[in-house]
Amino acid sequence: MPQLAPPKPFRSYGDLARLLIIRGMEVADPLRAERKLAQVGYYRLSGFWFPAREFERDQQGQVTLCNVTSKPLRQEAFTAGASFDSVVDLYLFDKKLRQLMLDAIERIEIHMRAIIAHEVGYHDPLAYLDTRFVNPKQTTNWQDRRGRQRNTWNEWQTRQTDQINRSREDCIEWHRQNHKAMPFWVVVEAWDFGTVSKYFEILKGSYQNRIAARLGISNAKVLKDWLQEINTLRNRSAHHARIWNQVASNPLPVLPAEPYFQALSLDQNALSRLYGLISVMWFLLRQIGPGSRWLHQVVDVIDTKPDLPGCLFASLGLPSENGFPRQLFGI
Repeated sequence: MPQLAPPKPFRSYGDLARLLIIRGMEVADPLRAERKLAQVGYYRLSGFWFPAREFERDQQGQVTLCNVTSKPLRQEAFTAGASFDSVVDLYLFDKKLRQLMLDAIERIEIHMRAIIAHEVGYHDPLAYLDTRFVNPKQTTNWQDRRGRQRNTWNEWQTRQTDQINRSREDCIEWHRQNHKAMPFWVVVEAWDFGTVSKYFEILKGSYQNRIAARLGISNAKVLKDWLQEINTLRNRSAHHARIWNQVASNPLPVLPAEPYFQALSLDQNALSRLYGLISVMWFLLRQIGPGSRWLHQVVDVIDTKPDLPGCLFASLGLPSENGFPRQLFGI
């Protein structure tokens, strides 16, 4: 086993604030910078100031790319105009967006639970335990890249059983204490978004189609992919990870015949970033609650994006640097 390189040396908050100044960041109030570094952490904030660092360039002035990631390499020095106050503003901007994303995801999750419980529970109150409702290939053993034997249905059952056992919801406690079998519309109260998303994924196509139709979606696979990416966003938001400049490995699909998506004309950058997810979630929210004002709140936050070098609207997937395209959404 190769010897690990030693870690970087420990630095006090004051040392870290001075280091930022040495590297070219504008720090108007060093004591405030020390307080923020103590509150949030140097490396957590470093994700927000990273785009404001200078690019590494070769002798011809071309940006140097990393041999491993193929992404541009950065110097330690900051671009002119990078300020610590703007970095903190960007951190708070991202926090506001995460809170709004969780608000939308809550509505989508609860609605999906209700639809699934109704459309599948209609056939059998204990359908969540029955493989008759699941695509047969999801119940067969398969081997992962590490050579381990897996079974998607068994793994899902283990996950949802654990959630039921840990739940302290009143409806679940009542069934537990009275030794009554829990019907579908009760157990879904214990499911998290990942469990909802995975159950939809493993259902037979006929049930997927009925559930998707309830949301105005003609292609169940599109809804499956949407739920997977929304679940990733949910996990990042719930664990306080950055979302403003994240790129998805799998771009979102759209419904090409749907006028809503035709009007938006989302490109690959949009479909790989937050703007695409916002567009998809707004499509779903309009089906769930036509009177929702969620997008208006999101737009108002996005248009307050801090002015920090490298912090572009394109990092959110927006089509231009003029702010959120309100006219495309009719707001």
